[in-house]
Amino acid sequence: MSTIHAGIHTGVSTAARLPLAARSEHLVGSVIDSSTSLLAEQTHDIVRLAMGSPAQDAIPAAALSAVPLETHAYDYAATEGDPVLREALLAQLAGTSDETTPDRLMITSGGMQGLDLAHKLFTDPGDLVVVEAPTYTNGSATALSYSADLLEIPVDEDGLDVDRLEAEVRRIGRRPKSIYAIPTFQNPSGATLALERRVRLIELAREWGSMLIDDDPYGLLRFSGDPLPTLHELADGDPLVYSVRTFSKTVAPGLRVGWVDADPSLRQLLVNAKQAMDTCTNLPAQRQVAGFIASGGFDAHVADQRIVYKERKEAMRAALTEHFGGEATWTDPDGGFFLWVTFDAPIDTTALFEVALAEGVAVIPGNAFSPGGLFPHSMRLCFASTPPARIAAGVARLRTAVDRLAAGRQ
Repeated sequence: MSTIHAGIHTGVSTAARLPLAARSEHLVGSVIDSSTSLLAEQTHDIVRLAMGSPAQDAIPAAALSAVPLETHAYDYAATEGDPVLREALLAQLAGTSDETTPDRLMITSGGMQGLDLAHKLFTDPGDLVVVEAPTYTNGSATALSYSADLLEIPVDEDGLDVDRLEAEVRRIGRRPKSIYAIPTFQNPSGATLALERRVRLIELAREWGSMLIDDDPYGLLRFSGDPLPTLHELADGDPLVYSVRTFSKTVAPGLRVGWVDADPSLRQLLVNAKQAMDTCTNLPAQRQVAGFIASGGFDAHVADQRIVYKERKEAMRAALTEHFGGEATWTDPDGGFFLWVTFDAPIDTTALFEVALAEGVAVIPGNAFSPGGLFPHSMRLCFASTPPARIAAGVARLRTAVDRLAAGRQ
């Protein structure tokens, strides 16, 4: 059994004697998040191409720390979000593809809470939820935690295959309760949903009466190509579109500050649901983000990130060409954090994980991004968090690990 899976098993010897809820069987956990603890235990040098985090040197720690926090900033906050952050965020979004109004805005504890709130409101046990294949591990795990039935629909270079989605729904004769999509620089593939597919996806959601959960953490991190309108903009206020956003990828993941843009009719339900979770999002962190936005630092920071991440993506693609040219294929995203690598030969990337870790490089195996285990020969590499020279070293170590695995020298 791969070490990376050790942190996600729910069964322990005493569990059978405890009065667990039926839903506990569906709490599958996250291979990605488990890797954080696993990496912390390592004592040798590791090139970390696994976690989808911003570069440590790109986090604006000094600017965030410089935001003055008065004593009352350590109190409870309004559940829907601190007025100071709400005002700053609304101003920041004005004129963008995510422009919104106060009655649609809910501040959350990261994007993950936005996804959890969606399924808490919309998913009953046995409901059909469409997810992309591959997809973000925590997104599919959240749906499973509410006992959903998942339908995996392939992603290609133009994002979710919407024609395949329509055909599969027709074939099985079940309309999905919700469709979970990451339309821009998708995690893990890096693909972006084409404009015509975006329009058709909204049409299908309307035809089926399905909630469209629009998860877009990476949209601001475009470093090439032309921007596309978000699903939020294309939906033009349609209540079936529920948009999840976060500052985790553009500012800092540890702040745990994000937001939901949803139909005003859901506002009180979202407040009620969030109050049963955490009462409010961390107020000092909200104030830090608000101050960073108000200072004008946010725009400049994101612009700098785009330059850095483009350089790192190109460095990773060059290293992959050097070490795996003719043996694997990989994506070429116009933004975001990730490359999706697929080996031509049947290399078990779950087995590769441990060998690679021993060689000093961390990756995430492909099956981590598919509840059905559809990608045993693929893996996700994050280029955003690692400088070019370290990326080159990490891919070289990965080459050694692949050779060791192929030779049976685990």
